Amino acid sequence: FFSLFCIVGSGYSPLEDDEDVYARNRYKETPWCSPVKVKHGYANCRTPQGEYYKNVLGTRCDIRCQKGYELHGPQQLICQSSKRWSGKVLCKQKRCPTLSMPTNGGFKCVDGAYFGSRCEYYCSPGYQLKGDRIVTCLDNKVWSGRPASCIDTEPPRIQCPSVKEKTAEPNKLTARVFWDTPEGRDTADGILTDVILKGLPPGSHFPEGDHKIQYTVYDRAENKGTCKFLVKVRVRRCVKLNAPDNGYIKCSGDGNNYGATCEFSCIGGYELQGSPARVCQYNLGWSGVEPTCAPMSINVNVRTAAALLDQFYEKRRLLIISTPTAANFFYRMQLGMLQPAQCGLDLRHVTVVELVGVFPAQIGRIGVKLLPPSLALQLRLLLRIPHYNFNIVVMDKHGMDKERYPFPATPAELFALIDNFPLRKEEMKLQAEIGQSCP
Repeated sequence: FFSLFCIVGSGYSPLEDDEDVYARNRYKETPWCSPVKVKHGYANCRTPQGEYYKNVLGTRCDIRCQKGYELHGPQQLICQSSKRWSGKVLCKQKRCPTLSMPTNGGFKCVDGAYFGSRCEYYCSPGYQLKGDRIVTCLDNKVWSGRPASCIDTEPPRIQCPSVKEKTAEPNKLTARVFWDTPEGRDTADGILTDVILKGLPPGSHFPEGDHKIQYTVYDRAENKGTCKFLVKVRVRRCVKLNAPDNGYIKCSGDGNNYGATCEFSCIGGYELQGSPARVCQYNLGWSGVEPTCAPMSINVNVRTAAALLDQFYEKRRLLIISTPTAANFFYRMQLGMLQPAQCGLDLRHVTVVELVGVFPAQIGRIGVKLLPPSLALQLRLLLRIPHYNFNIVVMDKHGMDKERYPFPATPAELFALIDNFPLRKEEMKLQAEIGQSCP
């Protein structure tokens, strides 16, 4: 493990005297720590076993940092029996506090705000620098020189800026517009009594369109000078999108402004094909593919009721209405209550399955699709739904039988039940974020 090496820069060799050769043999089993290396710093080490053993057990190293750097960690490290030093040290470059930006000016820095960094102040046209133009970050972490400021040295003039044009940012219908406030200059005694602004001040959020801004100044003789300019705000817009047949559209912003997002959904019994969301892009085109709402693709030509229910697993909830005859009073009442509540069913991802009649004259219906009599019978048998009276079964997205009603249930009752399902709570949160609701 041990090898002969020299202490860099010391000009010392372990073979120079017999005492250290003896010490080397004597402490052959002494655990050594790795050499201390301090980037941007120095380690001054003292050892109890002679100069040769620079990193031997018990060695103490005082840590110092170069000028412009400060120590993070203990000031002294000790080589421990674990062959590790007692701590970790780091010399980090000293940093001065951020300079304050002078009004009507600024500064440019070389190497940021670290030790030795130089920053040069500058002023806007018409202003003169007061203080030191160049400051330096010192070793005591303060800036040299006096704080700089920009002093107005030119008389004011009543001259407005040119037309200010701005395009609204993505997802915004306004643009924040800035300009330097024009200052009046009186040719007589240099005294102005008032400056009046007509219109929104600089830094305001301007809506789409053209806006007239006017400045007027008065002297002590009540003479006035006026200047005007326009602020033009443009909003990039795509072609308006419409909701697909049998579906809904929900857009942010104005619905077609740059950055606006339109989200699409379908009514109960239909599923979305195409892009569920489209964004108005900078090139004034919509992202994605135009969506359509197609009847939910349900394969009714399956052999078992379980295979039919698997198609809804984790996709739709089921509201199964069973009646011995289509003329059943409860059945007709239930359909009458559910038809106006279709939007609420869709928001809750509910598909209605109707089982009508008694085998062999039994049929089932999912929207416009009819179930074979045998499949309708299997569904009743699988879910243990009696065929001789009216029944409602509510199933969640995991196929669990959540509730049964022997009489018609109002939409409010059904929705209160469904809204307590765990998955439904997450859906409600997402729908609230995008503003989905029934009219």
